[in-house]
Amino acid sequence: MNSRERVLGRVRRALANAPADEAPITRDYLREHGRRTAAETVELLAENLADYRAVVHRTDAGGLAALIAGLLEKHGSASVLVPPGLNEEWLAATEVARVADQAESTPEELDRVDSVLTACAVAIAETGTIVLDGSPDQGRRRITLVPDHHICVVRVPGQVVSSVPQGLERLDPARPLTWISGPSATSDIELDRVEGVHGPRTLEVILIGED
Repeated sequence: MNSRERVLGRVRRALANAPADEAPITRDYLREHGRRTAAETVELLAENLADYRAVVHRTDAGGLAALIAGLLEKHGSASVLVPPGLNEEWLAATEVARVADQAESTPEELDRVDSVLTACAVAIAETGTIVLDGSPDQGRRRITLVPDHHICVVRVPGQVVSSVPQGLERLDPARPLTWISGPSATSDIELDRVEGVHGPRTLEVILIGED
């Protein structure tokens, strides 16, 4: 008898006397922690994004293109990766070279891109999380994992929810979901934080007010 068989045997013995009609366990999780207005939910998102060391910016539709151009210039970007369905007006104020999201792009080619600009599917305030679902304005998952600088645009308050359960209700589980809570980071046993190990070193989130 190997270890697997021994473990399964113990499970079977433990369940031998369990009633066959026992009701399933239910977990009545809170859908959100506390009651907030839409504005308060957006403020909580901004606070938690910053806590995860994302850089948060705010603007309206009229100032978005100029803000994006300024962020690319400040980062020293000579190229920006653009998903196929991204609103072209977002890049109207910059002459930075556009790189298309292509299936045949190699990791080395993506690594040479300075920045990537995307929209998002939903943003979760309580966890400071941005979720991408591979829609045309977000592109393939890998374009936000290889380049070192990610600019993500979130429409507020429409794309912001309070909690993970509320966020899941807006997402299609069959789509390639990428959950982002701040820039890529990891810590070793000494708790020394290292950023950029398995994703962008810099995450900039633009909260754009909806009309």
